[in-house]
Amino acid sequence: MSAQLKNDGVVVAYRPDCGGLSTFESRTEGRYYGRIERQGEFFGPAGPGQLKVYQLLRCAGCGRGGLSTVLVGRGGSVLEAFSPRCVESAPLPSGTPEDIVAEVREAESCAAVGAWRAASAMLRSALEKTLKSNGYTKGDLKNKIDEAAADGVITASRQQRAHDEVRDLGNDVLHDKWRVVDEPEYDSSHLYTQRVIEDFYDSRPQVEEVLRKKGRIT
Repeated sequence: MSAQLKNDGVVVAYRPDCGGLSTFESRTEGRYYGRIERQGEFFGPAGPGQLKVYQLLRCAGCGRGGLSTVLVGRGGSVLEAFSPRCVESAPLPSGTPEDIVAEVREAESCAAVGAWRAASAMLRSALEKTLKSNGYTKGDLKNKIDEAAADGVITASRQQRAHDEVRDLGNDVLHDKWRVVDEPEYDSSHLYTQRVIEDFYDSRPQVEEVLRKKGRIT
């Protein structure tokens, strides 16, 4: 979830230190913590603006500082940037191998600074590592996903999502011409990478039984 601008310059954003969403306040006892205003002609996500406001903030939970950049125009105020950027970590099963966990966490670190392309490439890598570590080693990633579905480890619906939301996006980043990857694309890839990992490691004894019967592991 991206940071959200509320009334009077307050920002709601995810803070891992606070265990979830936290409110970053812009002032105390009626006075702003710190504020710089720039007049001019600016163009932001919502269109042109006439005022850019840099506002110091304070987390109501842990007390950590923050900085918002707000563009003010005829249509209202829009949050252009917020620091520190944080994204929610995916809950992964306890038995997930360390290298797969590390790959997902690195993707989340990229996302925390808005590097959606890099994050999406890391998620594709995490998906392929998950399949390889479970005996799906032949062919390209498409073949590995299809074989996992044929074995019944992942459902047909999950198979399609793994192709559409994770593999295709990762291939766009790695092999095709440069294009912008946005946050919603990353969010979908993040979600379905997590879901595939859960399919393999959430009920591990049952999955291992299937993998042994299919000759994937010994």
